[in-house]
Amino acid sequence: MNKLRLSVAMGDYDRTRPLFDGRVQIDGVDPVYMLLNPEEMFFRAMRSQDFDITELSFSSYLVKHSRGECPYIAVPVFVSRAFRHTSIYVRKDRIQRPEDLKGKRIGLPEYQLTANVWARAILEDDHGVHPCDVTWVRGGIDTPSRPEKIALQLPPDIRVESAPEGQTISALLDRGEIDGFIGPRPPNAVALRNPNIGWLFDDPTATAKAYYQRTGVFPIMHVVGIRKTLAEQHPWLPMAVFKAFSQAKSAALELLGDTSATKVTLPFVEEQLKAAKSVMGEDYWPYGVAASRRTLETFVRHHHSQGLSARQMEVADLFHPSTYETYSI
Repeated sequence: MNKLRLSVAMGDYDRTRPLFDGRVQIDGVDPVYMLLNPEEMFFRAMRSQDFDITELSFSSYLVKHSRGECPYIAVPVFVSRAFRHTSIYVRKDRIQRPEDLKGKRIGLPEYQLTANVWARAILEDDHGVHPCDVTWVRGGIDTPSRPEKIALQLPPDIRVESAPEGQTISALLDRGEIDGFIGPRPPNAVALRNPNIGWLFDDPTATAKAYYQRTGVFPIMHVVGIRKTLAEQHPWLPMAVFKAFSQAKSAALELLGDTSATKVTLPFVEEQLKAAKSVMGEDYWPYGVAASRRTLETFVRHHHSQGLSARQMEVADLFHPSTYETYSI
């Protein structure tokens, strides 16, 4: 049988590298891999559907999927997860606690970005700051005039305005023309050198650990999508993709746990690995629906309440049906 020749777009992570370098194969697929940054990958996937299999912004996927307009169907492969307490920057000269953000102006690169959905969820659930309590100022982090990838239909109580022509949200934060900043990347270096700018949470790691211990939620950022027409034509493909990405993650974790020589250019890796397992368990980065159900339920609830999903989605509606259960031996 001839293998399917398919394009596969994904980030360059330890958990995807075993696919790219050939240690792990996708059953039945002859892949053409492209290692791309998220901004390019997501823009091309949503605007022109350039890839057969692709990493997707979870939020962008849910916006389109809830409308029945997404050209991709996702599988529960969560190649990017992150606690987004480090994504919230503020003017420390005027914001001392999260509740101080009510009535303020917060910059963001796009309202619908997954990192921003999670940051707003944290502010709402833990500090009573609702999306309608803030004016959102949209603009590029480093370059002006960044548009939303997807046209949004937000409720009237959500106030989103564009940054002034030619201005970035980093520059607005540096000059004090906005009170805060939320995004998947930090403000630019000039803004970070300003002594009045810093993280909202003074110890975001401790805050994130406490959040996880209280909620059991490890935020999901990206999923993997398969072109719907391919999944319909080859019903075995979604499970083959799920299996391969799961094997690649297992290979990465096995290497990370081999401390004879550190696999990443960072000290204290062994200690950090032990700390993560002590807080989150041995399978601290799970794929599949069952182990992440609470995280998924939290995300779809907030995604809809923030005005992004066209309808309240159920976890049972998010992924290809074949990927909700796996075999065991």
